[in-house]
Amino acid sequence: QVQLVESGGGSVQAGGSLTVACKTYGFTHSGFSVAWFRQAPGKEREGVARISRQFGATAYGVSVKDRFTVSKDDTKEIIFLQMNSLKPEDSAMYYCAAAWGYLTTLDASHWDYWGQGTQVTVSS
Repeated sequence: QVQLVESGGGSVQAGGSLTVACKTYGFTHSGFSVAWFRQAPGKEREGVARISRQFGATAYGVSVKDRFTVSKDDTKEIIFLQMNSLKPEDSAMYYCAAAWGYLTTLDASHWDYWGQGTQVTVSS
Protein backbone atom coordinates (compact mmCIF):
# COMPACT_ATOMS: atom_id res chain seq x y z
CA GLN A 1 0.00 0.00 0.00
CA VAL A 2 1.38 3.36 -1.02
CA GLN A 3 1.93 5.88 1.73
CA LEU A 4 3.54 9.29 1.80
CA VAL A 5 4.80 10.91 4.97
CA GLU A 6 5.96 14.52 5.01
CA SER A 7 8.30 16.07 7.54
CA GLY A 8 10.43 19.14 8.06
CA GLY A 9 7.93 21.96 8.09
CA GLY A 10 8.25 24.83 10.50
CA SER A 11 8.58 28.57 10.87
CA VAL A 12 11.21 30.74 9.25
CA GLN A 13 11.78 34.42 8.61
CA ALA A 14 11.48 35.91 5.16
CA GLY A 15 14.62 35.38 3.15
CA GLY A 16 15.44 32.19 4.98
CA SER A 17 15.54 28.58 3.88
CA LEU A 18 13.73 25.40 4.82
CA THR A 19 13.75 21.84 3.52
CA VAL A 20 10.76 19.53 3.68
CA ALA A 21 10.91 15.82 3.01
CA CYS A 22 8.53 13.15 1.73
CA LYS A 23 9.19 9.54 2.63
CA THR A 24 7.50 7.16 0.20
CA TYR A 25 6.32 3.66 1.06
CA GLY A 26 4.80 0.88 -0.97
CA PHE A 27 6.08 1.55 -4.47
CA THR A 28 7.24 -1.77 -5.88
CA HIS A 29 9.38 -0.26 -8.64
CA SER A 30 10.78 3.14 -9.57
CA GLY A 31 8.28 3.97 -12.31
CA PHE A 32 6.45 6.70 -10.46
CA SER A 33 6.50 10.46 -10.00
CA VAL A 34 6.30 12.64 -6.91
CA ALA A 35 5.13 16.21 -6.62
CA TRP A 36 4.86 18.91 -4.03
CA PHE A 37 1.72 21.01 -3.72
CA ARG A 38 0.79 23.73 -1.30
CA GLN A 39 -2.42 25.24 -0.08
CA ALA A 40 -2.91 28.39 1.96
CA PRO A 41 -6.17 29.14 3.76
CA GLY A 42 -8.80 30.35 1.32
CA LYS A 43 -6.67 29.59 -1.71
CA GLU A 44 -6.61 26.79 -4.26
CA ARG A 45 -4.07 24.02 -4.09
CA GLU A 46 -1.01 25.01 -6.12
CA GLY A 47 1.52 22.74 -7.79
CA VAL A 48 5.04 23.60 -6.64
CA ALA A 49 7.39 21.02 -8.13
CA ARG A 50 7.54 17.50 -9.48
CA ILE A 51 10.20 14.86 -10.04
CA SER A 52 10.34 11.53 -11.78
CA ARG A 53 11.62 8.85 -9.42
CA GLN A 54 12.99 6.86 -12.36
CA PHE A 55 14.45 9.56 -14.58
CA GLY A 56 15.06 12.41 -12.14
CA ALA A 57 13.43 14.94 -14.46
CA THR A 58 12.05 17.95 -12.61
CA ALA A 59 9.70 20.86 -13.19
CA TYR A 60 8.56 23.82 -11.11
CA GLY A 61 5.65 26.14 -10.70
CA VAL A 62 6.20 29.68 -11.91
CA SER A 63 5.99 31.22 -8.44
CA VAL A 64 8.83 29.12 -7.03
CA LYS A 65 11.10 28.63 -10.02
CA ASP A 66 14.72 29.55 -9.26
CA ARG A 67 14.02 29.52 -5.49
CA PHE A 68 12.93 25.94 -4.82
CA THR A 69 14.73 22.72 -5.70
CA VAL A 70 13.23 19.23 -5.70
CA SER A 71 15.57 16.26 -5.33
CA LYS A 72 15.53 12.59 -4.37
CA ASP A 73 17.46 10.10 -2.32
CA ASP A 74 16.82 6.79 -4.03
CA THR A 75 18.39 4.66 -1.30
CA LYS A 76 16.11 6.12 1.35
CA GLU A 77 13.10 6.66 -0.93
CA ILE A 78 12.81 10.27 0.16
CA ILE A 79 11.92 13.29 -1.95
CA PHE A 80 13.18 16.65 -0.73
CA LEU A 81 11.96 20.16 -1.44
CA GLN A 82 14.60 22.75 -0.62
CA MET A 83 13.09 26.20 -0.33
CA ASN A 84 15.31 29.27 -0.47
CA SER A 85 14.60 33.00 -0.38
CA LEU A 86 11.29 32.29 1.31
CA LYS A 87 8.56 34.91 1.24
CA PRO A 88 5.51 35.33 3.47
CA GLU A 89 3.36 34.29 0.51
CA ASP A 90 5.08 30.90 0.56
CA SER A 91 3.30 30.17 3.84
CA ALA A 92 1.00 27.19 3.34
CA MET A 93 0.41 23.56 4.11
CA TYR A 94 2.79 21.63 1.87
CA TYR A 95 1.63 18.26 0.56
CA CYS A 96 3.53 15.46 -1.09
CA ALA A 97 1.70 13.60 -3.85
CA ALA A 98 2.57 10.66 -6.06
CA ALA A 99 1.32 8.68 -9.01
CA TRP A 100 2.45 5.78 -11.10
CA GLY A 101 4.13 6.71 -14.37
CA TYR A 102 6.02 9.72 -15.60
CA LEU A 103 3.67 12.64 -14.99
CA THR A 104 4.31 15.96 -16.72
CA THR A 105 1.59 17.92 -15.00
CA LEU A 106 1.14 19.80 -11.74
CA ASP A 107 -2.63 19.52 -11.98
CA ALA A 108 -3.62 18.05 -8.62
CA SER A 109 -6.41 15.97 -10.13
CA HIS A 110 -3.86 13.74 -11.87
CA TRP A 111 -2.06 12.70 -8.68
CA ASP A 112 -3.44 9.67 -6.89
CA TYR A 113 -1.67 9.42 -3.54
CA TRP A 114 -1.37 12.18 -0.96
CA GLY A 115 0.36 12.73 2.33
CA GLN A 116 -1.09 14.52 5.33
CA GLY A 117 0.90 17.69 4.80
CA THR A 118 3.43 19.72 6.73
CA GLN A 119 2.98 23.39 7.65
CA VAL A 120 5.42 26.03 6.47
CA THR A 121 5.10 29.52 7.92
CA VAL A 122 7.21 32.45 6.72
CA SER A 123 7.16 35.61 8.79
CA SER A 124 8.03 39.06 7.51
